[in-house]
Amino acid sequence: MKSLLILLLIALPSIVLGQGASPSHYKIYSTTEQKLVTITDIIQQTDKIDVLFFGEEHNDSTAHSLEYAIFKGLTEKYPERTALSMEMFQTDCQLMLNEYLNDFIREKNLLTDARAWPNYKDYRPLVELAKVNHLPVVAANAPSRYTNMVTRNGLGSLEQLSKQAKGYLAPLPIDTATGAYYDKFIKIMGGHEAMAGIQIYQSQNLWDATMAWSIAQFFKTHSGFKILQLNGGFHSEERLGAVAQLKKYAPKARILTIASYSGENFDNPDWTKFKSLADYVILTDTKLSKE
Repeated sequence: MKSLLILLLIALPSIVLGQGASPSHYKIYSTTEQKLVTITDIIQQTDKIDVLFFGEEHNDSTAHSLEYAIFKGLTEKYPERTALSMEMFQTDCQLMLNEYLNDFIREKNLLTDARAWPNYKDYRPLVELAKVNHLPVVAANAPSRYTNMVTRNGLGSLEQLSKQAKGYLAPLPIDTATGAYYDKFIKIMGGHEAMAGIQIYQSQNLWDATMAWSIAQFFKTHSGFKILQLNGGFHSEERLGAVAQLKKYAPKARILTIASYSGENFDNPDWTKFKSLADYVILTDTKLSKE
Protein backbone atom coordinates (compact mmCIF):
# COMPACT_ATOMS: atom_id res chain seq x y z
CA MET A 1 0.00 0.00 0.00
CA LYS A 2 2.82 2.41 0.92
CA SER A 3 4.54 1.78 -2.44
CA LEU A 4 1.30 2.47 -4.28
CA LEU A 5 0.86 5.77 -2.43
CA ILE A 6 4.40 6.82 -3.31
CA LEU A 7 3.82 6.01 -6.98
CA LEU A 8 0.61 8.02 -6.97
CA LEU A 9 2.39 10.89 -5.26
CA ILE A 10 5.07 10.94 -7.93
CA ALA A 11 2.58 10.63 -10.77
CA LEU A 12 0.15 13.30 -9.59
CA PRO A 13 2.31 16.34 -10.44
CA SER A 14 2.92 14.94 -13.93
CA ILE A 15 -0.81 14.60 -14.43
CA VAL A 16 -1.35 18.16 -13.23
CA LEU A 17 1.43 19.39 -15.47
CA GLY A 18 0.02 17.63 -18.50
CA GLN A 19 -3.40 19.18 -17.98
CA GLY A 20 -2.32 22.67 -16.90
CA ALA A 21 0.66 23.51 -19.08
CA SER A 22 -0.20 22.62 -22.64
CA PRO A 23 2.28 24.27 -25.04
CA SER A 24 -0.66 26.21 -26.45
CA HIS A 25 -1.10 27.88 -23.04
CA TYR A 26 2.30 29.54 -22.82
CA LYS A 27 5.31 30.77 -24.75
CA ILE A 28 8.87 31.07 -23.42
CA TYR A 29 11.15 33.68 -24.92
CA SER A 30 14.86 34.27 -24.60
CA THR A 31 15.12 38.02 -24.12
CA THR A 32 18.72 38.06 -25.34
CA GLU A 33 17.92 36.33 -28.63
CA GLN A 34 14.27 37.43 -28.75
CA LYS A 35 13.16 34.01 -29.87
CA LEU A 36 11.05 31.12 -28.61
CA VAL A 37 12.74 28.50 -26.44
CA THR A 38 11.67 25.48 -24.39
CA ILE A 39 12.01 24.36 -20.79
CA THR A 40 14.65 21.91 -22.03
CA ASP A 41 16.64 24.78 -23.53
CA ILE A 42 16.70 26.51 -20.14
CA ILE A 43 17.71 23.36 -18.27
CA GLN A 44 20.51 22.65 -20.74
CA GLN A 45 22.23 25.94 -20.02
CA THR A 46 22.31 25.56 -16.25
CA ASP A 47 25.75 23.93 -16.03
CA LYS A 48 27.19 27.39 -15.39
CA ILE A 49 24.28 28.61 -13.25
CA ASP A 50 23.91 28.30 -9.47
CA VAL A 51 20.59 30.05 -8.74
CA LEU A 52 17.51 30.29 -10.94
CA PHE A 53 15.02 32.97 -9.90
CA PHE A 54 11.47 32.30 -11.10
CA GLY A 55 9.39 35.45 -10.72
CA GLU A 56 5.73 34.50 -10.81
CA GLU A 57 2.26 35.93 -10.66
CA HIS A 58 0.95 34.07 -7.63
CA ASN A 59 -2.45 33.21 -9.16
CA ASP A 60 -1.21 31.88 -12.51
CA SER A 61 -1.73 28.10 -12.58
CA THR A 62 0.19 27.69 -15.85
CA ALA A 63 3.24 29.36 -14.33
CA HIS A 64 3.04 27.03 -11.33
CA SER A 65 3.03 24.05 -13.67
CA LEU A 66 6.10 25.40 -15.44
CA GLU A 67 7.87 25.89 -12.10
CA TYR A 68 7.29 22.22 -11.47
CA ALA A 69 8.59 21.33 -14.94
CA ILE A 70 11.79 23.31 -14.37
CA PHE A 71 12.33 21.83 -10.92
CA LYS A 72 11.75 18.32 -12.24
CA GLY A 73 14.17 18.96 -15.10
CA LEU A 74 16.81 20.13 -12.66
CA THR A 75 16.34 17.08 -10.43
CA GLU A 76 16.81 14.82 -13.41
CA LYS A 77 19.91 16.63 -14.69
CA TYR A 78 21.41 17.12 -11.23
CA PRO A 79 20.14 14.29 -9.01
CA GLU A 80 20.98 14.90 -5.35
CA ARG A 81 22.28 18.39 -6.22
CA THR A 82 19.05 20.36 -6.64
CA ALA A 83 17.31 22.49 -4.03
CA LEU A 84 14.10 24.50 -3.87
CA SER A 85 13.99 27.91 -2.19
CA MET A 86 10.62 29.55 -1.54
CA GLU A 87 9.20 32.93 -0.67
CA MET A 88 6.14 30.96 0.40
CA PHE A 89 7.73 29.73 3.65
CA GLN A 90 9.26 31.97 6.31
CA THR A 91 12.64 31.35 7.91
CA ASP A 92 11.26 30.57 11.35
CA CYS A 93 9.36 27.67 9.78
CA GLN A 94 12.44 25.86 8.46
CA LEU A 95 12.33 23.33 11.30
CA MET A 96 8.74 22.31 10.52
CA LEU A 97 9.50 22.14 6.82
CA ASN A 98 12.51 19.89 7.47
CA GLU A 99 10.44 17.70 9.77
CA TYR A 100 7.84 17.25 7.05
CA LEU A 101 10.44 16.49 4.38
CA ASN A 102 11.89 13.84 6.71
CA ASP A 103 8.41 12.38 7.24
CA PHE A 104 8.40 13.16 10.96
CA ILE A 105 5.19 15.20 10.90
CA ARG A 106 1.98 15.09 8.91
CA GLU A 107 1.14 17.44 6.08
CA LYS A 108 -1.73 18.93 8.09
CA ASN A 109 0.80 19.99 10.74
CA LEU A 110 3.05 21.51 8.09
CA LEU A 111 0.16 23.56 6.73
CA THR A 112 -0.79 24.96 10.12
CA ASP A 113 2.52 25.18 11.98
CA ALA A 114 4.53 26.45 9.00
CA ARG A 115 1.79 28.93 8.06
CA ALA A 116 1.48 27.67 4.48
CA TRP A 117 0.00 30.09 1.95
CA PRO A 118 -3.72 29.74 1.13
CA ASN A 119 -2.79 28.54 -2.37
CA TYR A 120 -0.26 25.98 -1.12
CA LYS A 121 -1.82 23.44 -3.49
CA ASP A 122 -0.01 25.28 -6.30
CA TYR A 123 3.39 24.65 -4.69
CA ARG A 124 2.66 21.25 -3.20
CA PRO A 125 3.83 19.27 -6.26
CA LEU A 126 7.29 20.84 -5.98
CA VAL A 127 7.55 20.20 -2.25
CA GLU A 128 6.39 16.61 -2.71
CA LEU A 129 8.93 16.08 -5.50
CA ALA A 130 11.65 17.36 -3.17
CA LYS A 131 10.38 15.06 -0.42
CA VAL A 132 10.35 11.95 -2.61
CA ASN A 133 13.86 12.70 -3.87
CA HIS A 134 15.24 13.72 -0.44
CA LEU A 135 16.11 17.22 -1.65
CA PRO A 136 16.37 20.36 0.51
CA VAL A 137 13.71 23.05 0.54
CA VAL A 138 14.73 26.45 1.90
CA ALA A 139 12.19 28.52 3.82
CA ALA A 140 13.55 31.82 2.55
CA ASN A 141 11.17 34.61 3.47
CA ALA A 142 11.36 36.98 6.44
CA PRO A 143 8.74 36.32 9.12
CA SER A 144 5.80 38.61 8.39
CA ARG A 145 5.69 39.88 11.99
CA TYR A 146 9.07 41.53 11.38
CA THR A 147 8.24 43.00 7.98
CA ASN A 148 5.10 44.40 9.62
CA MET A 149 7.24 45.77 12.44
CA VAL A 150 9.38 47.61 9.88
CA THR A 151 6.31 48.90 8.03
CA ARG A 152 5.09 50.44 11.28
CA ASN A 153 8.32 51.57 12.90
CA GLY A 154 11.13 51.47 10.33
CA LEU A 155 14.22 49.28 9.91
CA GLY A 156 15.86 50.68 13.03
CA SER A 157 13.20 49.04 15.19
CA LEU A 158 14.71 45.61 14.40
CA GLU A 159 17.72 46.44 16.57
CA GLN A 160 15.48 45.88 19.60
CA LEU A 161 15.01 42.22 18.74
CA SER A 162 16.72 39.36 20.55
CA LYS A 163 19.66 37.52 19.03
CA GLN A 164 17.37 34.59 18.25
CA ALA A 165 14.87 36.80 16.45
CA LYS A 166 17.61 38.53 14.44
CA GLY A 167 18.79 35.08 13.39
CA TYR A 168 15.66 34.75 11.26
CA LEU A 169 16.62 37.84 9.23
CA ALA A 170 19.40 39.03 6.97
CA PRO A 171 22.18 40.71 8.97
CA LEU A 172 21.43 44.21 10.17
CA PRO A 173 21.59 46.90 8.96
CA ILE A 174 19.65 46.09 5.77
CA ASP A 175 20.74 47.86 2.59
CA THR A 176 17.72 49.75 1.28
CA ALA A 177 18.94 49.56 -2.32
CA THR A 178 18.05 53.12 -3.32
CA GLY A 179 18.12 54.02 -6.99
CA ALA A 180 16.38 52.07 -9.74
CA TYR A 181 14.61 49.72 -7.33
CA TYR A 182 13.37 52.57 -5.16
CA ASP A 183 12.08 54.45 -8.21
CA LYS A 184 10.31 51.34 -9.46
CA PHE A 185 8.75 50.67 -6.06
CA ILE A 186 7.48 54.23 -5.77
CA LYS A 187 5.94 53.98 -9.23
CA ILE A 188 4.13 50.70 -8.56
CA MET A 189 2.83 52.07 -5.25
CA GLY A 190 1.29 55.02 -7.07
CA GLY A 191 3.82 57.71 -6.15
CA HIS A 192 5.10 59.21 -2.92
CA GLU A 193 1.71 60.62 -2.02
CA ALA A 194 0.23 57.10 -1.99
CA MET A 195 2.79 55.82 0.53
CA ALA A 196 2.40 56.30 4.25
CA GLY A 197 6.16 56.66 4.56
CA ILE A 198 9.53 55.16 3.68
CA GLN A 199 8.92 52.30 6.10
CA ILE A 200 6.91 50.27 3.58
CA TYR A 201 9.84 50.40 1.19
CA GLN A 202 12.17 49.40 4.00
CA SER A 203 10.01 46.36 4.73
CA GLN A 204 10.24 45.41 1.04
CA ASN A 205 14.02 45.50 1.33
CA LEU A 206 13.95 43.35 4.47
CA TRP A 207 11.85 40.85 2.53
CA ASP A 208 14.28 40.83 -0.41
CA ALA A 209 17.41 40.77 1.74
CA THR A 210 16.22 37.89 3.90
CA MET A 211 15.33 35.77 0.88
CA ALA A 212 18.74 36.56 -0.63
CA TRP A 213 20.51 35.84 2.67
CA SER A 214 18.71 32.48 2.97
CA ILE A 215 19.80 31.52 -0.54
CA ALA A 216 23.37 32.74 0.06
CA GLN A 217 23.72 30.73 3.26
CA PHE A 218 22.58 27.58 1.47
CA PHE A 219 24.78 28.31 -1.55
CA LYS A 220 27.89 28.68 0.60
CA THR A 221 27.36 25.37 2.37
CA HIS A 222 26.15 23.25 -0.58
CA SER A 223 28.78 23.38 -3.29
CA GLY A 224 27.58 22.33 -6.73
CA PHE A 225 23.87 22.60 -5.98
CA LYS A 226 21.37 24.16 -8.37
CA ILE A 227 18.87 26.29 -6.46
CA LEU A 228 15.43 27.16 -7.86
CA GLN A 229 14.05 30.22 -6.05
CA LEU A 230 10.32 30.96 -6.32
CA ASN A 231 9.05 34.47 -5.61
CA GLY A 232 6.66 37.13 -6.81
CA GLY A 233 7.93 38.75 -9.98
CA PHE A 234 8.67 42.18 -8.53
CA HIS A 235 11.30 40.68 -6.21
CA SER A 236 13.55 39.63 -9.10
CA GLU A 237 12.61 41.68 -12.16
CA GLU A 238 15.50 43.49 -13.86
CA ARG A 239 17.88 41.71 -11.45
CA LEU A 240 16.81 44.13 -8.73
CA GLY A 241 15.36 43.33 -5.32
CA ALA A 242 16.37 39.89 -4.06
CA VAL A 243 18.72 39.31 -7.01
CA ALA A 244 20.70 42.47 -6.27
CA GLN A 245 20.80 41.57 -2.58
CA LEU A 246 22.08 38.07 -3.39
CA LYS A 247 24.95 39.52 -5.41
CA LYS A 248 26.04 41.38 -2.26
CA TYR A 249 25.86 38.32 -0.02
CA ALA A 250 27.23 35.80 -2.55
CA PRO A 251 29.13 37.67 -5.30
CA LYS A 252 30.28 34.43 -6.92
CA ALA A 253 26.77 33.04 -7.36
CA ARG A 254 25.88 32.69 -11.03
CA ILE A 255 22.28 33.73 -11.55
CA LEU A 256 19.62 33.15 -14.20
CA THR A 257 16.29 34.96 -14.06
CA ILE A 258 12.86 33.97 -15.35
CA ALA A 259 9.80 36.21 -15.28
CA SER A 260 6.28 34.96 -15.96
CA TYR A 261 3.30 37.10 -16.90
CA SER A 262 -0.24 36.51 -17.96
CA GLY A 263 0.25 37.03 -21.67
CA GLU A 264 0.02 40.56 -22.81
CA ASN A 265 1.04 40.36 -26.50
CA PHE A 266 1.06 36.58 -26.12
CA ASP A 267 2.19 35.87 -29.71
CA ASN A 268 4.12 39.06 -30.38
CA PRO A 269 5.96 40.37 -27.30
CA ASP A 270 6.63 44.04 -26.88
CA TRP A 271 10.41 43.83 -26.55
CA THR A 272 10.68 47.43 -25.37
CA LYS A 273 8.82 46.21 -22.28
CA PHE A 274 10.21 42.71 -21.79
CA LYS A 275 13.85 42.75 -22.91
CA SER A 276 15.28 43.97 -19.59
CA LEU A 277 12.95 42.14 -17.20
CA ALA A 278 14.70 38.74 -17.12
CA ASP A 279 16.87 36.32 -19.07
CA TYR A 280 13.71 34.44 -20.04
CA VAL A 281 10.15 35.73 -20.15
CA ILE A 282 7.19 33.36 -20.02
CA LEU A 283 3.86 34.63 -21.34
CA THR A 284 0.80 32.61 -20.39
CA ASP A 285 -2.56 32.70 -22.10
CA THR A 286 -4.80 35.47 -20.74
CA LYS A 287 -7.88 33.43 -21.71
CA LEU A 288 -7.11 30.81 -19.05
CA SER A 289 -8.99 31.24 -15.80
CA LYS A 290 -7.11 32.54 -12.77
CA GLU A 291 -7.21 30.82 -9.38
